[in-house]
Amino acid sequence: MKRTLVLILAALASAATFGGLVHAVLVVAHLSEPSATAVRGLTLQRLWASTGLLWALVGVVIGGLALARPNGRFGTASGRVGATVALVAGPIALVNGALVLAFARGGPGTGNGVVGGAAGVVLGLIAAVLGGLALAGARRVAPARETT
Repeated sequence: MKRTLVLILAALASAATFGGLVHAVLVVAHLSEPSATAVRGLTLQRLWASTGLLWALVGVVIGGLALARPNGRFGTASGRVGATVALVAGPIALVNGALVLAFARGGPGTGNGVVGGAAGVVLGLIAAVLGGLALAGARRVAPARETT
């Protein structure tokens, strides 16, 4: 019961922090004002932002798994492979999100994908950090090679 409550509170704190960081990115990009008219449906810009967000989510999940289990199911190299995937996917998502924000005209609701772009920037940065930490941990945990 106590562990469940702690996990719920940690999830709520993480969601609030993530929302605050996304809003901060939108404020820095001067795109935090909502539009007067809302565009509904999938636009090309929203698809572009969603693709970057997908890269970021893949990087965060794989980087988190590589950090949590450096000696995963597939042998000792899987920690390094996961860390490398996170280190590739994170910056791709970060740059993609920054490009979405750079080309966007207007704030949330305009169909330009600014919320997805800002989320991609935040999650891409998190994925890159997780990948770097996992790579450093994989180097530290790797078994020493014997010379015969």
